[in-house]
Amino acid sequence: MTEQKTRVVVVGGGYAGTLAANHLRSRPDLNITLVNPRPVFVERIRLHQLVADTHAVGTVTVDYGTLLGDGIRLVVDGAEAIDTADRRVLLTSGAALDYDYLIYAVGSSGGLPAVRGAAEFAYSVADLESAQRLRHTLADLPSDAPVAVVGGGLTGIETASELAQTGRPVTLVCGGVLGPSLSARGRRSVGKTLRRLGVAVLESVAVSEVRWDEVVLSDGAVLPSAATVWTAGFGVPDLASRSGLRTDALGRLLTDETLTSVDDERIVAAGDAAAPSGHPLRMSCQAAGPLGAQAANTVLSRLDGKTPATISQAFVGQCISLGRELGTIQLARTDDTPVNIVVGGGSAARIKEAICKGTLWAIRREAAKPGSYYWLKGGKRSAQLVATQKVALG
Repeated sequence: MTEQKTRVVVVGGGYAGTLAANHLRSRPDLNITLVNPRPVFVERIRLHQLVADTHAVGTVTVDYGTLLGDGIRLVVDGAEAIDTADRRVLLTSGAALDYDYLIYAVGSSGGLPAVRGAAEFAYSVADLESAQRLRHTLADLPSDAPVAVVGGGLTGIETASELAQTGRPVTLVCGGVLGPSLSARGRRSVGKTLRRLGVAVLESVAVSEVRWDEVVLSDGAVLPSAATVWTAGFGVPDLASRSGLRTDALGRLLTDETLTSVDDERIVAAGDAAAPSGHPLRMSCQAAGPLGAQAANTVLSRLDGKTPATISQAFVGQCISLGRELGTIQLARTDDTPVNIVVGGGSAARIKEAICKGTLWAIRREAAKPGSYYWLKGGKRSAQLVATQKVALG
């Protein structure tokens, strides 16, 4: 009689989920299913290029057939709820998937701003459909129509740069300082390039209202804007909270340092939707891939009867594209705090492009050689965080 394989369901087919599914194949006795609402993988780190129509190959989607290893089943559907008692994922179509272990990799989205008119008139670049909608809107506007980008973080910086390179007049409304995650030198490097591209940068002022053809600033000024792009804020799908699992204030699944849900050891999280010890890692591919591999390792360790390892993730910096020809590389300590060292100009742009290409290469390599994925280890997620988790979460 053939022994039934252990069923592992991965919910979410982004960078973390796809890497996790491939990594699980290092053990041959698993039945691996990847659930994703789209039939294609989205290169989220290129959505600002899609909006500006500057990506060389003209698309930011990739066929899962080129990314997933043999034997991984792809289910194109949404996840409505996780029935932890019966270990089932209830799907939007009405179907259900039974699991022995579940990897929760639902990713993130842009936050919904509580600003008058934003929901009606602002555009997002946080997901494929929103980016496509904005691209179509921009295609219908005159090339000299003003655009306002709201949010001084990396997404706002990259979006403003990409649009400005096409010749559009762009204003970046930071709401605070430009590039808050950067060092002083990093902010100067980015600011200099933005000015070179013609982007007007407004710091220490926010948007208080979005209208169909303008934005009202917190100081009362009115800024013309034929299209307002909202990049500030962060949100995650509410699947965990809908399923009765504990989350942090933003909805990320609360886990211990092995990425295991504090409520259910059969559920392991990875990527933007994970909050290990209530202290999530920065939203980035730099964290998503390693977290996917480590989530898979937690499942594999439990199947082998071993104690899972705690997560180990070292950062090296932040890569920022400033149009297609320029960029800034902000170097950082292993705990992700920036140092006052940057690389700018054309070399930084080439490094960023190589990293974007390398991210897909790493997923494909893991599909071909499960267990080969490598990431830098270290950082400062030490006993203090573990103690914090034990006290705060019980």
